[in-house]
Amino acid sequence: MSDIASDLTFPRQYARTQRLTLGEPRTITVSPDGKRVVFLRSAAGDDPVNCLWVLDIDTGTERLVADPRVLLDDSGADHDDLPPEELARRERTRENAGGVVAYATDHAVTVVAFALAGRMFVAGLLSGTARELPVQGPVFDPRPDPTAKRVAYVSGSTLRIGELDGSSWELAGEPEVDTVTWGSADFIAAEEMGRQRGYWWSPDGTTIAVERCDTAPVPVWHIADPAHPDAAPREHRYPAAGTSNASVSLHVLSLDGSAVDVQWDVDGFPYLAAVVWPHPDRLLLSVQSRDQKDLLVLAADPTTGDTTVVFDDHDDAWVELVPGTPNELADGTLVMAADRAGARRLLIGDDIVSPSELQVRAVVSVDDTPGGGSMVTFLANPLDDPTVQDVWTGAVVAKLAGHRGVVWEQVTRDRLGVHTAAVGGSTIVLRSSSLERTGSLTCAGQIEITSNAQTPLVDPNVTIRRVGDDELAVAVLLPHGPIDRPLPVLLDPYGGPHAQRVLSSRSAYLSSQWFADQGFAVIIVDGRGTPGRGTEWERAVLHDLAGPVIDDQVRALDATTADLAAQGIELDRGRVGIRGWSFGGYLAALAVLTRPDVFHAAVAGAPVTEWRLYDTHYTERYLGDPFSDPAPYDRSSLLPLADQLTRPLLMIHGLADDNVVAAHTLQLSSALLAAGKAHEVLPLSGVTHMTPQEVVAENLLLHQLAFLRRALRIGE
Repeated sequence: MSDIASDLTFPRQYARTQRLTLGEPRTITVSPDGKRVVFLRSAAGDDPVNCLWVLDIDTGTERLVADPRVLLDDSGADHDDLPPEELARRERTRENAGGVVAYATDHAVTVVAFALAGRMFVAGLLSGTARELPVQGPVFDPRPDPTAKRVAYVSGSTLRIGELDGSSWELAGEPEVDTVTWGSADFIAAEEMGRQRGYWWSPDGTTIAVERCDTAPVPVWHIADPAHPDAAPREHRYPAAGTSNASVSLHVLSLDGSAVDVQWDVDGFPYLAAVVWPHPDRLLLSVQSRDQKDLLVLAADPTTGDTTVVFDDHDDAWVELVPGTPNELADGTLVMAADRAGARRLLIGDDIVSPSELQVRAVVSVDDTPGGGSMVTFLANPLDDPTVQDVWTGAVVAKLAGHRGVVWEQVTRDRLGVHTAAVGGSTIVLRSSSLERTGSLTCAGQIEITSNAQTPLVDPNVTIRRVGDDELAVAVLLPHGPIDRPLPVLLDPYGGPHAQRVLSSRSAYLSSQWFADQGFAVIIVDGRGTPGRGTEWERAVLHDLAGPVIDDQVRALDATTADLAAQGIELDRGRVGIRGWSFGGYLAALAVLTRPDVFHAAVAGAPVTEWRLYDTHYTERYLGDPFSDPAPYDRSSLLPLADQLTRPLLMIHGLADDNVVAAHTLQLSSALLAAGKAHEVLPLSGVTHMTPQEVVAENLLLHQLAFLRRALRIGE
């Protein structure tokens, strides 16, 4: 942990260190032989410039491979020179740091490529030296071919090939059509499906599978900056619920100039969710129907483009996309994860192979082993405890009596917490967080990779509880020291699908503890719809993103109040606030609109207020098509509830947000004004869905605290 200035306050530290994440090892890759670990890390806990490092497993030594400050011959900051594609990628991945924030390697992990300020750099991981490859730019998403002979990259709307002598040439592009891009992930893939890339090298480095995206069908929205009226609004094609998506197709392009179109029922399965190229003669892709109730995994012949269905799945609610799938064993058997028997299971071929008590969260790797076998590593949590995540690995054995067996080992058995992993050969790199320590611990076997993160200026005083008949997961944070009076309450949830706030990790509670130290009892609830507790739990929000979510917050608050009272800790239920961002902002506004008997003030940051204004893939998964059945949208919208507001409400929104656009807050504000309901709006000029600016992030915490104290009459 790095040193901390003596005059630093937590809000400033939290902002300056990007939520205490700077300086930690991140973006980890392990070579197939297990001898090298590649990772990114900045020099200090308040340094946003990431450098590229390699760890030698045999010697345990770390070596600096690429320092942006040296390569760019300046501060290393490149934000002013980033191509639009990179700015968009960072927004989709919520990336706030600078320097080297993404990289790609060859198959053997001996060569790495990355972009800085729109320029391409390559480095040898054995020699530890980096140099610029002066190709035609601007450069986005450079990726060496698996044999390390050349590098592909995106430049604007085209896919190009860079040779090691610095020459480059266009492989695919239609620059005369401004709505068409080659090699970049479409908005929905990047924002909602977890797919950040748009092209994939063949294993032999002779061909590339490339996404072609045409956004012409997508409605044009305009993102204006009212603080700069001289600047024209930025056009942004946004696929709102019920409207047209981009047209996406996949093509196999050979370096010799030949091209093959991959064929599938694009009308029936328009979403290209994942692409994997496990063997030169077979390409795997998963595609999803518009209503997301059906998913196919297709095996494509890269020489003809013909496809064969190798896996199909259907769910009457929706089929979940699981990171790391599809994949294959060494013998070509498909590895998938899907909801079966009430939980998400790991499937090898037709067999369910994961332990029955687990909810599978992601497949980390499927690696070949000596002798032609395979080793599978995945992440999962016990169905009865979504607050933890463990790493499981196992060698796949041949089918016996018609069933395939796997001998599983829980790698993190003795370390309760939240764990992720990177794997190569016999080396497993674990990144672990827990309630026992702040920050993450990253280890390759017995070798601890140094973290330069700062020690937080708050010390989470947190307990995790399970309350109610369905054992809702609840985190409670209290002020330090004796409690001699009833505490005002602050709920601090996210509360929606695909994200959790109640985790066995101290780092998850830093800002919440700061509010607790100001005299609040902070309560965080993961209710129905949040991940980790099986199929029925997640699908409880189908066609209603409001009712089950707010009901669980209230139930958990009531039960927690009783639990704390039994311990002699009283909550002031006449002073209950709630704050949240994004879905949490929606939930906060929903709370004061529908349950003013429980909630007395709300801070709603970047709230979704009208689900018809949010994107297709997320919204239609839960609420369906707004044109064929508007009832779920009406039931989940905040706009019709405007005349019910009786409590103080502060809405905060970045005017440059292209994910939850500012129209959400502005339309609710207009409806509230029309209904004669007083409220507050804090517009943030130039701020997106993230708040990376240090001064903005710091003062947002202070502003929220001041509002809550005033609205709840704390100190009177």
